Amino acid sequence: MMCAADPRHGRYLTASALFRGKMSTKEVDEQILNVQNKNSSYFVEWIPNNVKSSVCDIPPEGVSMASTFIGNSTSIQEMFRRVSEQFTAMFRRKAFLHWYTGEGMDEMEFTEAESNMNDLVAEYQQYQDASADEDVEYEDDDGGAEN
Repeated sequence: MMCAADPRHGRYLTASALFRGKMSTKEVDEQILNVQNKNSSYFVEWIPNNVKSSVCDIPPEGVSMASTFIGNSTSIQEMFRRVSEQFTAMFRRKAFLHWYTGEGMDEMEFTEAESNMNDLVAEYQQYQDASADEDVEYEDDDGGAEN
């Protein structure tokens, strides 16, 4: 794990499982499907086939096999929320702001970045709460919204 975000507090939007070494592609696919079925509440149902796997039959040096799992989970919003709260507390006091404005940044850029971070947290929360049977609004080719 690259940061302190518990994936059990969110849902995977997409994931990739990469395997190296001598193993059956069929067995890998079966095990991935098994993991998804046992942990279905941790995967969004509205993105079909959201876990991809790949197998390279050449193992890494020094071991017979290895695997890597990369996932885009809504639990990352916990980390974004913490960073945003810490930023807001420091920005309110204008801590370290003079270093950035002295180099040419405008205070408004920080306000915009804070707003972008809050939008990102809200978007991840929306994806976590979404279900397959909800009406999803999307942009059509003409630029208008459709249901």
